[in-house]
Amino acid sequence: MQVTYFWIGLMIILLLLDLWVINSVWRSDNTSGSKAGWTAVVVLLPFVGAAIWAVFGPRGVTKGPSSPEHSKG
Repeated sequence: MQVTYFWIGLMIILLLLDLWVINSVWRSDNTSGSKAGWTAVVVLLPFVGAAIWAVFGPRGVTKGPSSPEHSKG
């Protein structure tokens, strides 16, 4: 029984990692084609795709919204 929970937990962590990678890819400064390619690699090869992205992926991330209305606390 405990082994099942281990694998479920591992899959949830992998899913969250892949979602984070895809978010980072789409916030980068690269072209749409490059973003689509990285997304396909990460979706088709979840663990390996995230590892490849960590080594060769885009480095520049655009900044989020910076309007004064958005920054209110």
